This record gives sequence, C-alpha cells and structure tokens, in this order.
Amino acid sequence: MAYQTINPFTEETLKTFPTTTDAEIESALKAGHSAFEKWKLTSFSERSRILQKAADLLRAHKDEYAKLLTLEMGKLFAEAQGETELSAQILEYYAVHAEEQLAPEVISTPTCRGIRTQLVHEPQGILLAIEPWNFPYYQIARIIAPQLSAGNVIILKHAANVPQCAAKFEELMHKAGLPKGAFQNLYPSHDQINTIIADPRVRGIALTGSEKAGAIVASEAGKALKKCTMELGGADAFIVLNDADLEKAVKWAVFGRHWNGGQVCVSSKRLIVEAGIYDKFLDLYRKGVQKLRMGDPMDPKTTLAPLSSRGAVEGLKKQVAEAKGHGAKVEEIELEMPSKGCFFRPVILTDISASNPARHWEFFGPVTSLYKAKDEQHAIQIANDSPYGLGGSIFTKDEEKGARLARQIDTGMVYINHPTMVKADIPFGGVKNSGFGRELLDLGLKEFVNTKVIGVADIDSDF
Repeated sequence: MAYQTINPFTEETLKTFPTTTDAEIESALKAGHSAFEKWKLTSFSERSRILQKAADLLRAHKDEYAKLLTLEMGKLFAEAQGETELSAQILEYYAVHAEEQLAPEVISTPTCRGIRTQLVHEPQGILLAIEPWNFPYYQIARIIAPQLSAGNVIILKHAANVPQCAAKFEELMHKAGLPKGAFQNLYPSHDQINTIIADPRVRGIALTGSEKAGAIVASEAGKALKKCTMELGGADAFIVLNDADLEKAVKWAVFGRHWNGGQVCVSSKRLIVEAGIYDKFLDLYRKGVQKLRMGDPMDPKTTLAPLSSRGAVEGLKKQVAEAKGHGAKVEEIELEMPSKGCFFRPVILTDISASNPARHWEFFGPVTSLYKAKDEQHAIQIANDSPYGLGGSIFTKDEEKGARLARQIDTGMVYINHPTMVKADIPFGGVKNSGFGRELLDLGLKEFVNTKVIGVADIDSDF
C-alpha cells in the first residue's frame, strides 16, 4: 500500500512515505518491548504528567495540528480544530482519572472464609493500533490515552492517506516526554501487519475501520490467540416521532448526516420518520441540505467538506447507482460544486424496499436513506433491520418514551433528541457487524489489562 498525502481539495500528491522495512519492524518490536519493561514500572503521576503535557501542547498549537487534518483528509478547518480539542480532552481525562480507575479492588468472597482477595489491573505489553483516516488524531488519542495510562505501549498503523498526521502525533508524544519506543508510528504492508500481530511481544490489537478489515485482522488475532477490539462500520438510525420538535429534528438531521463530509461511522445515515410528519420533515430536510456549501475546507463559509479521496467519490457513486438499479428513488441536491476536488453532491434515497440490498449498506458520505414508519414500533423494526449496531437517535418530546424505545434498539449507543455523540467521557462501541469491545472511560481503560486475582489466606482451608 502507498502511504501518501493527497490533498482532497486539490487532488495534488504532496508527499509520499516509504513502506516500513522488515528490519524496521523488528527494531520497533524490540524497542517497544524494552520500553514496556520500564514504562510498566513508571508511576501514575509521571504517566499523568506526560499525558497532560500532550494535551497542553495540542491546545497551544491547535491551528497547526488542525491544518494538517484539513490538508490530508479534507476536514473542514473548524471541525479539525474541534477534533484537536477533543483529542486533548481525552488525553486529559486519563491524566486525571486513570489512577483511580485502575486502583486495586477488594472483592467479597463469602464462600472462602479466611481469604482476603483483591483484583489488580496490570499492563501486558505492546498493543497494535490500526486506525482509520476520518478522525486521524481522535482515533489515536482514544486508544493511546487509556493504554499508556495503564502501562501498555503502542505501535500505530494508521490509514495510508494520513501519514503526516500519524507522524505528527508520534512527535507530539515525544515532545510531551514519552520514553522512546512507548508509542511508535509505522508504515507497514498488509503482510507486515500479520507479522506484528503474530509476534509474541504483541499482546493485543485494537482496530477501527471497515467490516472487511476487521474480519481480516480479527482472524489473524484469533490465530495468534490475541485479544482484540473492533470498532467497525455503522448505519445509525435517526428516528423522528410525530411528537418531535420538528425544527430541532431537522437541524440535527442535516448536521448528523453531513458533518465530516458524512464520513463518520456514527453519522445519522438512516432517517426514519413517522408517517404523520414525514412529508413536512422531508420538505424541511431538503431545504436544510440545500443550504450547505461546498468549497475550500479552510474557508469558514464552507459547510460541506470534500470526500477523503477520488476513490471514495467513485465508490459512493457506484453504491448510489446500484441502489437505484434495485428500485430506490434517487434525489440529488443540486449544490454548486467546485470544479476541482473530491466533492460529492448530497443525495436523498427513498423507496428503499425490503428486497433492496442497499437497505443494509453503509454509505460513507453525504447520502441519506429516508424511511417512512407507520408508527413507533414500525420505526424500531426498521432501525433494527440492519447488520450494524453502533449508535442511534430518537427525537420525541416525551423523554420517558424515548428512553423506553431506546432500550428496544439493538445498538451500543442511543441518544434522545441528539445525534450519536462523541465525547471524551462517554464510552464508545457497538454490537453486531459494528464490532465488539469499548473505548474510552474505564471500559476502554481495562480492555487490555490483565485483571489479576491476588488472594491471601489467613487460615488453612481445604478446597
């Protein structure tokens, strides 16, 4: 695979990086293992100091870091600034909370009188993080912040189109004082990724990416008997009930589907609207999308970013054409589109029948799938008619009803009156083809630790 920076707005190839050599892979594994032997003994206060320093550096140089996000994957500059701040918040969260969350736990053992038992959470070694391009810093932060806090060390394999962002974050952590080898960015081939997974010094794999990539990596991890976490695709349902605040629902639907160019695993990809307000919602939603503006992602007036690559544009076009070929109605919103860049006009798909395979696809870009629900139970049925189970939303003025219906949606996250959120102090993860495992909070912190039982016997006891 070619690791290179291609500006999605100009489509110019700006920089190319050589694939990591086999010798460099071995050197990184050796350095990582050596760093782990020291890092696991480092005090929580020192780990915290380094993470906080990294957060401070991100904030102090926010625009510098944000511009690189815009350059490599086309993110709107304001959104890039937001991602930089979110990454700082994650680093800071674990700087503050990790020691408390990893404290030994005394457990009650009434069946073993005379035994005092506690659980301790110990680091295990090198972890391989395989991350996607759509949130180049955030994806790194949400794996390295908890795992470095826990005493593990990280090797990063980032997406091939954001190599400079990957290198920039490695540089950040070194500037913050992280020891050499504790976080290393590599540019490996697919075969080399398998080599890293199989190496006994590597104790776990965390992947965020596509179903296809997840299946391959999980298979390799299984062969090597390695723990892995998978955060994969999503096709979040955005349910709007008859009693919803319609203007609020439309505003969040437009945002929820089109932020980051619609290239978000938790985008509001499937809008499911109850019949009583369907026509009015569609009219208002169409008008809202028509107000979006394509253009230079560095221009504050731009509200719809280009897609990350020419390949992403062509892939999305193919999906829409196939959905239409299976009977879906396609409405393209005629936004003024720049003559250059990887832009894609927003599309609204309706009349997606139960037999149309597009009903079960993830559209990674500004394509909205719109469904009319007969009632709230039909809305839940449509929401659950998906191979994915990442996030979701329900819009209603009756919060108790919203919470009750949320329990019926088969996903990892559901929000009432808001699209699926991404925050430093809320856990993230899904079910079904959206993957397994959780990131952030104490759940993410403990994914790759050894929860060890230590029991002390006060008296002799027979088994």
